[in-house]
Amino acid sequence: MLVIRSIAAMQRQARQWKRAGKAVGFVPTMGYLHEGHASLMNRARQLVGPKGRVVVSIYVNPTQFGPREDFAKYPRDFARDRRLCARAGVDAIFAPTDAEMYRGRAEGNYSTYVVEEQLSRGMESQTRPEHFRGVTTVVAKLFNIVLPDVAVFGAKDYQQGAIVQRMARDLNFPVRVVVAPTHREADGLAMSSRNKYLTASQRRQAVALWQAILQARQTVKAAKKMVTASQLRQRLLRAIEKQREAKVDYIEFFDPVTLRPRTLVERGTHMALAVYVGKTRLIDNARL
Repeated sequence: MLVIRSIAAMQRQARQWKRAGKAVGFVPTMGYLHEGHASLMNRARQLVGPKGRVVVSIYVNPTQFGPREDFAKYPRDFARDRRLCARAGVDAIFAPTDAEMYRGRAEGNYSTYVVEEQLSRGMESQTRPEHFRGVTTVVAKLFNIVLPDVAVFGAKDYQQGAIVQRMARDLNFPVRVVVAPTHREADGLAMSSRNKYLTASQRRQAVALWQAILQARQTVKAAKKMVTASQLRQRLLRAIEKQREAKVDYIEFFDPVTLRPRTLVERGTHMALAVYVGKTRLIDNARL
């Protein structure tokens, strides 16, 4: 398995594979990998086949973190990540530095960003207004560096996946963007690198996100008519905040394609939520 640090070296390697007729599958990550990431690597392998090549990027992107977010303390363990990638049959890890990815930014000489202006409204942008500008910028850069035929993202970040698909379409990237199912713990909690922050007590309380999704599904299934989003939101908020350290950031119901909010909730409506458990902000989503 190759470990590539420079942009030029990654582009050379990708072009070499393409000249040899090998499809390139790509999984962008911020590291501190878990089995959810491994499932994305496995999906990329399925898509490019045994003769293709799978690349994983490990890069904690500073431009998608706000000034009061956890960039400095975001968990990092490259040796651990490397072992997981090797077990998953990854062909190359691309692990650049900030100076490599954003040349001149430290000196104030970086000024080009990619902005999606429709799907990035609401939900995550309410709390993290610059987040998706950072995401679309770094993903566009990574697409130009890794030159993938297919890129695999996780559905836990539903809004992000929709935005990246839209960006690839609108900017004509020759990349198929696949959003793979959320990988969950046995009790339903969505796998996340940030779960590491949780104490044992907070970890038990964090299951409230998945329980809220199940409660919403059951409510919609049992209803004889469409449920109002405001009433369902309040019902779920009260249930979540029964947990001592849980505080709801948002609960939203929306169209799964346009991401436009729904005032009435029915089967097929999508739900997303963000909840602080202690100081750790967790997100999840599901189709109802």
